[in-house]
Amino acid sequence: MQLALRGDGREMKSHGDYGFPLLISLEHLSAYEMSSFACHWHPELEFTLILKGEILYQINDHTYRLKAGEGVFCNSNMLHTGRRAGSSDCTYLSVTVNPSLLYGYEASLIQTKYIQPVTKNPLFPSVPFTEGEAWGKEVLLYMQQIWQLYQEPTSDYELELLIRLYQIWALLYRHLDFSQQPSLNDARELERLRMIITFIHEHYMDHITLEDIASCASMCKSECCRLFKRNMKQSLFDYLLHYRIRQSLPLLTMGKDSITDISIQCGFSSPSYYTKLFRRFMDCTPREYMASHR
Repeated sequence: MQLALRGDGREMKSHGDYGFPLLISLEHLSAYEMSSFACHWHPELEFTLILKGEILYQINDHTYRLKAGEGVFCNSNMLHTGRRAGSSDCTYLSVTVNPSLLYGYEASLIQTKYIQPVTKNPLFPSVPFTEGEAWGKEVLLYMQQIWQLYQEPTSDYELELLIRLYQIWALLYRHLDFSQQPSLNDARELERLRMIITFIHEHYMDHITLEDIASCASMCKSECCRLFKRNMKQSLFDYLLHYRIRQSLPLLTMGKDSITDISIQCGFSSPSYYTKLFRRFMDCTPREYMASHR
């Protein structure tokens, strides 16, 4: 399984519907190819509760190592990705909600006083929840209650969910430090990073150079590499190769094209180089992967 993403990295999956824009899902990292979900973003808020195992959950430039019983908040429009923290699988609950469910209508008091000061502030891309803090422990309790509701829905299921979300948001709002002033550089760096990722996602099948990537964000090559490594914790080149391998997986699964054709479609200079990298990332050859998924 892979996330369905637009060229700019936005997730295409619907998170609820217009009547109730909230989605709760039980996720397993092992269900994703490479036991990781691709870097992406969405306008919805996301609350995650780890139920079993551990995960390395990265939001913008910060990576959290979360274990069972811990959680994290990912703000609207933040880049995030997750991968195994070890050899074992990780099971987690994802609660994704459109902010409009909390504030009701545009320019309402709830939106302007309690929601936008968080969602529009680049200083709050994420907040971890652990039992080490009293308020974090309380948030985790409400997340556990949401998990129980998900397993055993009540007749007033939607109302109960909304009550828990308001309780979580109130705790979050009370404990954020609004005295800090956001830097314009923080917002600009995130925008440039998104430009770079968008360019890679839209042109991975082409022969692209570092100069091409840097130019899309109006940066010099060295600063482009530093910005990407600082935020993504891997080199730009490694990210490009990893993304190309990831994009080749559904083509191998379909089995309609030859390995040579697939390597060309995914931007590799030769099938031998593609096979070498595939083995490095997947611990098997493209042909072995294709055979195992028929």
